[in-house]
Amino acid sequence: MNILLLQTDIEWQKPSRNKAEVQKMLDPYDGADIIILPEMFTTGFCMSPKGVAEKAETETLAWMRQVAKSKNAAVGGSVAVVDDDKYYNRFYFVKPDGEYAVYNKKHLFTYAGEDKEYTAGQKRIVVEYKGFRILLQICYDLRFPAFSRNRGDYDIAIYVANWPTSRINAWNTLLRARAIENVCYVVGVNRVGDDPSNAYSGGTALINYLGQTIVAAENGKAEAVCGKIDKQALDDFRLSFPALNDADQLTLIK
Repeated sequence: MNILLLQTDIEWQKPSRNKAEVQKMLDPYDGADIIILPEMFTTGFCMSPKGVAEKAETETLAWMRQVAKSKNAAVGGSVAVVDDDKYYNRFYFVKPDGEYAVYNKKHLFTYAGEDKEYTAGQKRIVVEYKGFRILLQICYDLRFPAFSRNRGDYDIAIYVANWPTSRINAWNTLLRARAIENVCYVVGVNRVGDDPSNAYSGGTALINYLGQTIVAAENGKAEAVCGKIDKQALDDFRLSFPALNDADQLTLIK
């Protein structure tokens, strides 16, 4: 499976311009099976969602469906939405046939006040696509390993983020920790550029189950990078090194 990671420079609260820029980045690429965008890729990490968040399952979802169909690839990324008078940081995973899954961010970033404006999701979401089972996660979720604990139910964990340069070492370290401890592939897609509060340097990478980098974007540069993962290689490694079978039995969040 080929996964295309888009490390974008998000223009603050300019959805149309940001989607147009993504489209330009995508134009040279064909043959990807999955395309992943950062957290809140249409607006930046906005903590004042009123008037900025879009209605659920409308403009950006329609755009993602169009991209998925035209590229014959699944498309994922998070968007600030308002749904039933509540705001969510929502991850859409859209398949080429228009079918989609929704994950609402569970761990809201209290340091920035995200918990005061947005509603936390309550469900852990795993989707299936082309023989892979995929866990959907957003940014701050990366710091909470119990929630992303592999229960033998996924092969890839995807983390989309607006993770600032000031804490980038934690991002780089935890992505590899999640890959190793969960014996899975990890996709980490972060942004570059600046918003009113932070600077971002990227750190976008595709990582294998050994914690090794398959492909990575250049720090500080808006670019797309594509890497390949192998389900059979993962299955073979899990059989030869059955760490998941030896894991402690815990009561975990559904």
